[in-house]
Amino acid sequence: MKIGVIKENQKGEKRIAISSNISKLLIEKGFEILVEEDAGLASLYKNSDYESVGAKVTNRATLFEESTVLIKINPFDEDDLKMVNNTHILMSQLYHKSNAELVKAIASTGATAFSMDAMPRISRAQDMDVLSSQNNLAGYKAVIVGANEMTKIFPLMMTAAGTIVPSKVLIYGIGVAGLQAIATAKRLGAVVQATDIRSETKEQAESLGAKFILVDNSGETSEGGYAKEASEDYARRQKEAVNDSLFQADLVITTAMVPGRKAPVLITAEQVRQMKNGAVIIDLAAAQGGNCELSVINETVVENGVKIMGYTMAPESVSTNASELYAKNMYNFINHLTQNNEFKWELEEEITNGTLIVYNGAIRQN
Repeated sequence: MKIGVIKENQKGEKRIAISSNISKLLIEKGFEILVEEDAGLASLYKNSDYESVGAKVTNRATLFEESTVLIKINPFDEDDLKMVNNTHILMSQLYHKSNAELVKAIASTGATAFSMDAMPRISRAQDMDVLSSQNNLAGYKAVIVGANEMTKIFPLMMTAAGTIVPSKVLIYGIGVAGLQAIATAKRLGAVVQATDIRSETKEQAESLGAKFILVDNSGETSEGGYAKEASEDYARRQKEAVNDSLFQADLVITTAMVPGRKAPVLITAEQVRQMKNGAVIIDLAAAQGGNCELSVINETVVENGVKIMGYTMAPESVSTNASELYAKNMYNFINHLTQNNEFKWELEEEITNGTLIVYNGAIRQN
């Protein structure tokens, strides 16, 4: 089976779906790897790195023509689909719940498509979960960028000139990104508080040294391991509970996203106007509308002395690590789906069923 690794063309994207190290592992299992020329350069993977492990570096047209499996990180776009036919099996993040037109376009080619962002949140799929591996890096980088943007240091420091009190960090959302943000901020010496709709995250946050801001979540549940959109009543009570911490925070990191929907607004414009002068908000949900009402994707907005950053912090900004982790997820996923280098097509199996969005041109999930 020939696996084609396509160069990402989305603006700002530096990652590649399969690293040279993982190419070697796949080749050792009997797969053939084709890599689009210069696809890995932005992540420090040279063409020669792939060739040295036995992969074939080629042009885009040849890759599409010769490959059975086509792998990307970002959704296949219009130019990609012009070269896709009914013999192809596509693997990428499709975000199918909010991208119905793309799913229809893929189906019209007769191809088959797996969506990596639809991976079930079950224990045996953890090593295939690209959202977890990539968000882990996002949480880390958000703290580093936030520290750089602040005019204060994180740790308590005793000096001859006096004592510097530690900075206060507030994390919204205790998923993979939030947990890594807590751990990173604590390592840097900050006082960290965190909140989440899922009460089961309290123990996780506290195990990393954060103080959990408890809000009664009676009637609120999660869906498949992901946070569910909160009710209006819960959102109101959460704002009241965290206001004191929000208004004292030096750095706020928001990570709350609901799959297939606009991100919930957790910080209103009015709340921003009551925050400390010089505070920084890193909104990791900006691409989905933002957890802060004033967030603008790929821009920094300053309101009443508060800096609100809607930039994607990761994984693009740490693309070497991000590519390697994504590639390992793909390696595990391909191994799960295949036997003797052929797809098993176990359509009722939970991981296959959850990620297989289009099968031979037929849409299975909307």
